[in-house]
Amino acid sequence: MKHPGENQQGTTTAPGFDDTTPLAREISELTRRRQVIAAEQLPKPEQTRVITISNQKGGVGKTTTAVNLAAALSRQGARVLVIDLDPQGNASTALGVEHRAETASVYDVIVNDMELAAVVQESPEVGSLYCVPATIHLAGAEIELVSLVAREQRLSRALAHHLKTMDDPYDYVFIDCPPSLGLLTINAFVAAREVLIPIQCEYYALEGLSQLLKNIELIEKHLNPELTVSTILLTMYDSRTNLANQVAQDVRDHFPDQVLSTLIPRSVRVSEAPSYGQSVISYDLNSAGSLSYLEAAAEIARRGAPRTGEAQ
Repeated sequence: MKHPGENQQGTTTAPGFDDTTPLAREISELTRRRQVIAAEQLPKPEQTRVITISNQKGGVGKTTTAVNLAAALSRQGARVLVIDLDPQGNASTALGVEHRAETASVYDVIVNDMELAAVVQESPEVGSLYCVPATIHLAGAEIELVSLVAREQRLSRALAHHLKTMDDPYDYVFIDCPPSLGLLTINAFVAAREVLIPIQCEYYALEGLSQLLKNIELIEKHLNPELTVSTILLTMYDSRTNLANQVAQDVRDHFPDQVLSTLIPRSVRVSEAPSYGQSVISYDLNSAGSLSYLEAAAEIARRGAPRTGEAQ
């Protein structure tokens, strides 16, 4: 016979607490996910993984994804650099680094040949997380790059030199792109080996994606043969709507090997965090949005890890 104050498993609970309600089940599931994340030791890549986060469609969570994946991996012990290549400077804001007009930034690197090491700032986030900020000057860089020699390789060469001269190179470099396919985004594609595409689980989610993939294919063919679309992340997911579920399934059908199993939900906490100069990982570690980004980061780390311990 079950005693008062016990749940179905016989575990004592607070008087009046009903663990069969949707809220109780949600709390239980979040607790389970936290425990799984806390217990996992993520593999580190053998060499620096450079990942460009891009989608020409605005408002799909590019910057949010760049910042929170970086913070999640950093919290798990990786050394991570975020390069803010968007003139809006939102990634710089979210990581709490200085990016006023007079600040040395990525603009000085790609236009004025300043060394990348001279503009890297350490983020106040937990862990070894660094940022190359963007300032308002980057807004004019598209025009200035047109007349420069090797205009498509400016960022690639600067990053390669920086990594080569480091005693302890980064495990991951994330490049946050503007929502366009101009010279800044081309620089990001040439500098990276991987492309991560965030796709929102809403109507028109796949609109423009074919053009983005064609451009990536052209970059791969003419400028960077090592470039590949390695990851697609579904964002702004609302499980209560049939539309979100349908979009998620459509994307999985089109890109079965690239889509992460983790879904990033719509979350107030995720939206609030940048206004405090933080990622959601440090703003509210226990929120559903934070846990989802931690899980997505873990999935990316495991996918990129060398294959060891295979069955004989």
